[in-house]
Amino acid sequence: MNQDLMIRLFRSIDGEPKDDIVKVAEVIIDDERKKGHMRLADRLKNILDKNINYHQSFKGELKNILGSHVSIPTDKRNNIPLANEIPREQLRYEMILSPEVEEKIQRIEKEYVARERLAHFGLKPRKRILMHGSPGCGKSMSAERIAWNIGLPFLKVKFEAIISSYLGESASNLKLLFEAIKSYPCVLLLDEFDFIAKARDNKQDVGEMHRVVNILLNVLEDYDGPGIIIATTNLEGSIDRALFRRFDDIIEMPKPGKSEITEILKSTLGSIKTSKDIKWSVLAGKMIGFSAALIVKIANDAAKLSVIKGNDSVDACYFDESLKENQLYIKS
Repeated sequence: MNQDLMIRLFRSIDGEPKDDIVKVAEVIIDDERKKGHMRLADRLKNILDKNINYHQSFKGELKNILGSHVSIPTDKRNNIPLANEIPREQLRYEMILSPEVEEKIQRIEKEYVARERLAHFGLKPRKRILMHGSPGCGKSMSAERIAWNIGLPFLKVKFEAIISSYLGESASNLKLLFEAIKSYPCVLLLDEFDFIAKARDNKQDVGEMHRVVNILLNVLEDYDGPGIIIATTNLEGSIDRALFRRFDDIIEMPKPGKSEITEILKSTLGSIKTSKDIKWSVLAGKMIGFSAALIVKIANDAAKLSVIKGNDSVDACYFDESLKENQLYIKS
């Protein structure tokens, strides 16, 4: 079976250790080890273990939201949905983060799972999260990972539908959306929300956008629904400081360090053989300052070069070529 197809298949496995599908998966892993495909076997094992742990830890949580439904409001003028629901099978949840960021993301997940226990002591989980950092460093992906791990539907706001050129409609759209989710357990992503949340002292701004920011301040402050609101921005300095105070947690998403770069490279190439001559530490050192998305692109480009040229493994020379080809992205 094609390795990529096998990995996709394992990602879809959901069950407990005693289930037949899990037992079959374990046989496949053992068979791959016997063939000498140790890296692939390890990756399949990690995926399987993660899915089993998720199923056991959160199956009670999933029962709580079964049958829940939300009617996503639309822009009345053009009938465009104000948010899109991303199917669970399309969520990206496997990612490599620095230990500090990983701890903060896990804290959000654990607090949500323990929300009923927290309520006994008059405490609430973090529900309004702001993630900021350079493009391609995993802000949106982290939001998807949180939705996956806690078993909630994932909604992504469509700002092109929210913002209207007609007076008052943008603010009305924003209120409609938050009204729709006030009793709906979900993760709502305000991706690149600096689109509307620029500082109110912006001299080039217009009155309508000021009103939208004020509405955003109010709906964020008033939100006490059963889900989580996650906003992301590349431009921390352009955000109204009053908005920052509305968030329960603010997480900076840094570019990956040397150890994270090495893990990203190896994970990206987990389904293809790599040359033993590759000095991963040296290669990672050449990518310091790169975003996670760019590192993945460089690794994939190197792998494709290897395949096209008929090699059965990715050699260091293909990384050098890939780095040269991606100079435009590196400089930007």
